Amino acid sequence: MLFRAFHRRLHRTLRLLGTDAKVPPVGTEKVKELLENAASFEDIKSSNDDWATLPYVAGTYISRDQSKKAMRPKLDPRETNIILFPGQGAQYVGMGSKLLKFPGARDIFALANEVLGYDLLKICIEGPKSKLDQTKYCQPAVMVTSLAALEQLREERPNAIDNCFATAGFSLGELTALVFSGAIPFDKGLRLVQIRAEAMQIASQENKSGMATVLFGADGRIGEACKEAQNWCIEKGIENPDCRVANYLYPGCKVLAGNEEALRFLEANQKRFNIRRLKRLPVSGAFHTDLMHSAVEPFAIALKKIRIEDPIINVHSNVDGKCYKNAGHILGQLPKQIVRPVKWEQTLHIMYERRQGEHFPRTFECGPGRGLKAILKQVNAKAWDTALNVEA
Repeated sequence: MLFRAFHRRLHRTLRLLGTDAKVPPVGTEKVKELLENAASFEDIKSSNDDWATLPYVAGTYISRDQSKKAMRPKLDPRETNIILFPGQGAQYVGMGSKLLKFPGARDIFALANEVLGYDLLKICIEGPKSKLDQTKYCQPAVMVTSLAALEQLREERPNAIDNCFATAGFSLGELTALVFSGAIPFDKGLRLVQIRAEAMQIASQENKSGMATVLFGADGRIGEACKEAQNWCIEKGIENPDCRVANYLYPGCKVLAGNEEALRFLEANQKRFNIRRLKRLPVSGAFHTDLMHSAVEPFAIALKKIRIEDPIINVHSNVDGKCYKNAGHILGQLPKQIVRPVKWEQTLHIMYERRQGEHFPRTFECGPGRGLKAILKQVNAKAWDTALNVEA
């Protein structure tokens, strides 16, 4: 039912657009122009439980049952499915090429090209990597390729979609999940992602910043490291100093983000804070920090121009890991995601925590890369046992 609804809306939009539809090219426009064009959104009618796995160090105190925050059907978990969608960073040149044998996937890319005003599929398949990695191209590319990957899943395992009761996406992937859930129409959601990407890229240019993955043990002092890195920036006279956890991935692994000077401070002092490894990420800015503040308003304005529906299935928010309650909740919560950390580890606990001996739903990661499945293994190995990739 969920996928049929998505398909009906997709093909209705394709018919309304038609092969001769003209959509203004917006790939190089600034956010102001994108917001003006966003008015066209309306033009197309359209008890104490034990953890099943405990990856934390000995002595870690777990104070509450996260599963109580999840909405689960009263069915055998083995008859249900969860679908996860990746975010920016999962892209690679050539993605989407093996999906073109599925007619539905070709339709999705065709509509994306009409909406965006440029050949997204060509960028996905041919690159160059320097272009695909740009935020304004990367975010739409990952979203569209992830939705196209659902076509392979539908062909090979139709029950996987019919029996899906919950979905979540990492950062950008959360918007993909909302489109999949029926909360946001595909064409309008894609324009929304385009505005988000443009706004975040412009925000990145306002302050030289970046992100880095850190690995650490029980003695790692990450909070102290971020605080001292920020103080270092203040002493250096850096404008808008910031350094914080931007992504919670799994125990002993987080992504930190902040000013360039803050990251250099962390690189020079990682041993002092018992950081075992620090690796820069190939991104243009400090996403999910206050340095993205200027991107929130354009995104929120564009979001208000869309008619949002209540999700057909549970969609978990990156902000707190809980399910969206309704359309109004999405409208208020989704813009916060741009400047709030992605609580992915917490989200996985809410989705997968089970009593000892209980079964797990099957999980499908749809989209480029295999990163979300790898993270799931670190958070809950038993849930990972029934996880599969539908790699674009």
